[in-house]
Amino acid sequence: MKSRELKILVETYRGMTELSGDDRRLVEHAQRASEAAYAPYSGFHVGAAALLDNGEIVSASNQENAAYPSGLCAERTALFYAGARYPAAAVKAIAIAAQTGGAFCPLAVRPCGACRQVMLECEKRGQQPVRVIMYGERQVEAVQSVRDLLPLSFELE
Repeated sequence: MKSRELKILVETYRGMTELSGDDRRLVEHAQRASEAAYAPYSGFHVGAAALLDNGEIVSASNQENAAYPSGLCAERTALFYAGARYPAAAVKAIAIAAQTGGAFCPLAVRPCGACRQVMLECEKRGQQPVRVIMYGERQVEAVQSVRDLLPLSFELE
């Protein structure tokens, strides 16, 4: 038997004030996007904002549907729109923010497994790491690559 240890680096910030200006701006786009979420079933309003290598920021929100799982998460909505609108642009970073009951979640909001897989495909498509910023009022977490969130991923290779 052979074993290996997987290590990831997760940056943890105590709120927005510790973020760089670029990260803060991207989180603010995600926060605003969460206000447009259609979440009558879960009450969990998620926004995502993707920074592209052409300087554009594409943001979107989750869209639920009574015929679960026909809805779509904010991250995938933003990334699919970015790919359709700017097919030649690579994604440099994505920020995620969520609110429930009119208040942003206190801890970092992490993407679901399906979103992680789509984010990894964007990383591969753009041939560069995608920084993932997961916002919470009291705690913000960031990783330098989607691979850190999905180390043993499903891949064509």
